[in-house]
Amino acid sequence: MEIALQVFGICLVLGVIIGFLAGLLGIGGGLISVPALLHILPLVGVSHDFLPHVAIATSLAAIILTGLSSTRSHHKRDNIPWYLFKPMLPGFVLGSLSSGFISENISANALQQSFAIFVILMAIQMVFPFKGQAQRHLPSSVLLFMTAVVVAIIAGLMGIGGSVLLVPFLTFFGLQMRYAIGFSAASGLLIALFGSVGYVIAGWNVYGLPQFTLGYIYIPALLGIVVSSIFIAPIGAKRASTWPTGVLKKMFALLLVIIGFKLVFTG
Repeated sequence: MEIALQVFGICLVLGVIIGFLAGLLGIGGGLISVPALLHILPLVGVSHDFLPHVAIATSLAAIILTGLSSTRSHHKRDNIPWYLFKPMLPGFVLGSLSSGFISENISANALQQSFAIFVILMAIQMVFPFKGQAQRHLPSSVLLFMTAVVVAIIAGLMGIGGSVLLVPFLTFFGLQMRYAIGFSAASGLLIALFGSVGYVIAGWNVYGLPQFTLGYIYIPALLGIVVSSIFIAPIGAKRASTWPTGVLKKMFALLLVIIGFKLVFTG
């Protein structure tokens, strides 16, 4: 119990960092929380065999509350093209629910190194952001459904909300940036919600997980991250208009590259 409280306290501090950077740079918390949790969770006895699974599942669950707040804010500003959910919602549900079960069939080392490579690619994307083409049109409903499945699976496996994948895809096909971001926020909430359910079910009867886990989700770490991040994120968002976010993004991208390579060679 004492160690669980220590992890809760550490994750309170982690949540401050996640919330501030998420608000300041507009990044998903999973890029920060998963590498941090990979170092924190062994304190409570999470074995290497389950470590990436628990870190990713806990990160994904933490996105639910932050995603709810973000979705509400975008809805008030009419930034969410709800019509896109008709073809894509079934794909989000299918892909996100599947991610927890797919992760069970991936070794801990492979999952950790896959996340590391993903982090490096996201760092490159932060420095060289993708720019869409306004003259293109959105693809067919079938392709939108298939894209939703793939995005949800990758997001679930990486412990992220999926906006880093959806925003470039939607802007590539000409959707205005504010609508792409708003739709991605709402989609990220759904991916996190159903993905977390998948991880709970997949890890329900797994032997060897520490006390206070719900499936693969470690509750004290989840609470620590959420409690602090939801209060700090608005502060970061306010600073985004006055701080040199372009420079900060490049510095953070460099940090992500270092983290990514460290995870690759310690997997």
